[in-house]
This record gives sequence, structure tokens and C-alpha cells, in this order.
Amino acid sequence: MAQRRWRKTVFRRAVAALFVVPAMGLAAACGGGSDPASSPDATITLGFSAWPGWFPWQVAEEQGLFERNGVDVELKYFDSYTDSLNALATGNIDANSQTLNDTLASVSGGAEEKIVLVNDNSTGNDQIIAAKGIEDVADLKGRKVAAEQGTVDHYLLLLALKKAGLGQDDITFTPLPTDAAAAAFVAGKVDAVGAFAPFTTTALGRTGSSVIASSANFPGAIPDHLVVSAELVERRPDDVQALVATWFDTLTWIEGHPKEATTAMAKRAGVSPEDYASYDAGTSIFTLEQNVEAFTTGDSATSLDRQSRDIAAFLVDSGLTDAEPPLDGLLEPRFVQKLAEKTR
Repeated sequence: MAQRRWRKTVFRRAVAALFVVPAMGLAAACGGGSDPASSPDATITLGFSAWPGWFPWQVAEEQGLFERNGVDVELKYFDSYTDSLNALATGNIDANSQTLNDTLASVSGGAEEKIVLVNDNSTGNDQIIAAKGIEDVADLKGRKVAAEQGTVDHYLLLLALKKAGLGQDDITFTPLPTDAAAAAFVAGKVDAVGAFAPFTTTALGRTGSSVIASSANFPGAIPDHLVVSAELVERRPDDVQALVATWFDTLTWIEGHPKEATTAMAKRAGVSPEDYASYDAGTSIFTLEQNVEAFTTGDSATSLDRQSRDIAAFLVDSGLTDAEPPLDGLLEPRFVQKLAEKTR
């Protein structure tokens, strides 16, 4: 089963430390190396990993939708989500499916990346799940809680603790890869776990367990994106446009073939179609119109401008990074805007 896995890297209380890009990697990511993707005819490598909002890429590949939009794409599935982040940051892939806060962490480590598409907002599929007898987040005080360090469910845990008037020092935090964290919870080795679908299904297999907080409690806090290298945007904007167009063509195909699409995505996720269907409410896929709105400067919960500023400040306030990552140029709305204008 695929998972987002925390690589055993020195973690100096900073998410950014997971994504510090070595000098050679930065050179490649910034065009200092001989990147084949800079060629107009080269294959674009697009990474994705285990998350319901990213499995539609599997449908795009199986239905030949990349080719239909005139772009040559190698779809690369990562068992380790963290490996996919590092692959984009070091120029080993050209595009990746990743969260906003993980993108900010990569940028703070020196990576040059652009957010060009909102796949979805997590609206419940990231969860804090606790053992019987733990009724709310406040009850976690003094308890042992597992989550994947430095990723979105660690972030969700910190948000939930803060809302309850607690901090990480009030719990015994146990950093584990998400699949291992869910398994440890089921085995009774920890009292609570932060996990994302489909590993929430595993965690809720513990008798008497319940969800005490989720991303539904923090609207807009965990948006998921198509993120591409700055070099790809600069050298091959037409191909980036084709990637964005393919995403929305895929959503249209899924809408017309729900059973076939669910079967394909469930197979990639390693769960039953019935379990996969249960994730629908917890992942809100963004329409083209919602994408345009999200990229528009504003103060709504789904505004990427607002969420980027909020997350950047939170990373510093929580001691997860030393300084706020640079936000200038991170959001690249022109591709969804152009597609929206074309479809009007």
C-alpha cells in the first residue's frame, strides 16, 4: 500500500529541514544542469502519491487524456510522498501533486516552484483519530499521539491542539510514517493518530476509536495542488497549459463514467471501490471556476493568498521553520485563467 513516508533526515525542529536542497539539486532545479524537460519535445514527469484528490491522474493516463491534449507525460507514482516532494525540489521530476504547506516548506528550503492548479481542499479526509475514552482534543493532554512529522497531518494536529489551548509539548509526539502510525494506533501502541485517507480507514479499525478533529474543522487549511518547477513554466508554458487542461478533461470524464473511474482510482489506492467512494465528502475537488476564485487575492477560506500567508506565519510561530518562506511568484494563476476565458 502506498504511503507518504517521513524520510529519516535530521529534523531540526523545522519542516524546511526535510526539504533543504543540496547545491547540485538546486542547480538542476534552477536550470544549472542539463534538464531534458527543458526541451520542447521532452517527456514531462508528473509525480503523485496516495491521496483521493490526486488519483484522478491515474484516470487521465489510462484514458489517454494527456496525449489528447498534446503533451507527453510520464506519470510517476511515489510510494513515499516525501520522496515526491524531494524529487521535485531537486529537479528529478518536473511536476508533482502536493499540499500548500509542503510546497511552502520546499520553497523555504530553496526550491523554485510554482502552484498552477488547485486539485482539491481536504474537507475531512485528514483526521485526528483517538482511542475509546478520548472525547475531544483537550483529552490528548499527556497522551501519546503519532503522526508523520512535518506533513499535513502533523500540521492538522498542531492546529487542533492550538484551538484546544494546547501545544505539542502537552502530548508525547511520536513521529511515524502514516501507514506505520495507523498500524501503531490499531495495535494500541499510541492513544491517537493523525492520518489521511485511505489510512484513516485502517485507523478506524480499532474498536471504539473515533474522529475527534479533522480538516473539516479548518476550512481551506489543507489545499492540494499541481506544482511545477519554475523552469518548466518559463520554458514550456504551453505544456503546463496542457497539463491543466488535462486535469479538467479528466474531471469531465470521471463525471460521465463514475463507476469505471472509481474502480480505477480504488485499484491505485489499494482499497475497495466502496471504501474509495466513502472518501468523496472528505475531498472537495475544485471546479475551474473555484480555481479562478482561489487564485484571486482575497480573504475567503479558500483564497490561496490568504492561506499561504497564514501557513507561512504558522510555520514560524510553531517553530517549524526559522523564517517565513518567500511568497512572491509562488502562485501562478494564468493557466486556469486562460482556460476559463477559453471556455466562456
